[in-house]
Amino acid sequence: MAWESPVFSENQNDVEACLARQAAYKAGITTRATPASTSPTLFSTVATRGRQAMKGKGRNNGFEEIIGARGALRNVLALVRTVASTDSTALIEGETGTGKDLIARAIHENSPRRNRAFVKLNCAAIPLGLLESELFGYERGAFTGAVTRKIGRFEVADQGTLFLDEVGDIPPELQPKLLRVIQEGEFERLGSTQTQRANVRLIAATNKDLATLVAQNQFRSDLYYRLNVFPILVPPLRHRSGDIPLLVTHFVGIYSERMNKQIERIPDEVMEALISHSWPGNVRELQNFIERSVILTNGNTLCPPPEALRQDSELDSLKPVTLEEVERHHICKTLEQAHWVISGPTGAARRLGMKRSTLYWRMHKLGISRAKKTASFNAGHTSLAGAV
Repeated sequence: MAWESPVFSENQNDVEACLARQAAYKAGITTRATPASTSPTLFSTVATRGRQAMKGKGRNNGFEEIIGARGALRNVLALVRTVASTDSTALIEGETGTGKDLIARAIHENSPRRNRAFVKLNCAAIPLGLLESELFGYERGAFTGAVTRKIGRFEVADQGTLFLDEVGDIPPELQPKLLRVIQEGEFERLGSTQTQRANVRLIAATNKDLATLVAQNQFRSDLYYRLNVFPILVPPLRHRSGDIPLLVTHFVGIYSERMNKQIERIPDEVMEALISHSWPGNVRELQNFIERSVILTNGNTLCPPPEALRQDSELDSLKPVTLEEVERHHICKTLEQAHWVISGPTGAARRLGMKRSTLYWRMHKLGISRAKKTASFNAGHTSLAGAV
């Protein structure tokens, strides 16, 4: 039976569309998601000249929307394949714009729930007073303005996957209720005493350090441990610059197709400038820059505004940098150069001119973890064709 897995965003219309599709699915009716019910994604599948130009280079079997060709990306996708076949909770960590949404989608699309709903909610985009009703729903008359019953995201995602983006922004008073539904699959709509049940596979994402928030009593430790069952770290673009040419070609193909332009050449000096740029906004920033460049290009050679990269670099240099940040960066770079070997004649401690015990102490104080940093600093040739 053919049935497309719908993708739902913060729009309540999407929720109503989901209920209709679930009913149709159970009744054996073939249905398709419409543009109105499917939220736009950064990683939409597009038959573009850019894809043809790459001739499949950088594409990954089973993850065709993910671009990247080397070791670290294979490790990330191996983790995705491993956890996708289970119902375990996955926690995707990484900076804003690194592609956490794409990883969440990949987990769902490679899971046994692929033919059911993929419901997403950006916890940072919902006002504090409305987040609980968005998650659990409410009954008619539960509060002023509640003129009809509303179905929450957990109920909509029953038998499917719920993706909670920016989970670190969930307020402390709501965290116990989230913990309960994750552990027991039970919740109540606002204004109701009737317990609802939902069989939901949860994927969470955050650009914050939840462990630090736990230490600061801003995030419940039990909820953190329940979310952190299977962590996946998505490294920033500056640590996977080797795949920037693939990304640039991909985005140039997409936007030249959309704007009916014939862009066939990217100058070497332009590509070198793009590779050397730090891209603090990660892949999202790169995509927006390429879109602007395609708009400004009149011929068949990409002509990006060169002053834009210079301005961005100047803005980066004006950002406040503390001594702690400088020290953390220096230690991380030294650990990378030493391949995370601490002691010995070529170890990081000798290179930094300090004792091994002192280095361990500094790493602990600065929050430097090999488990987290190894993936980031060894991902020089990893890339994702999209960003959250």
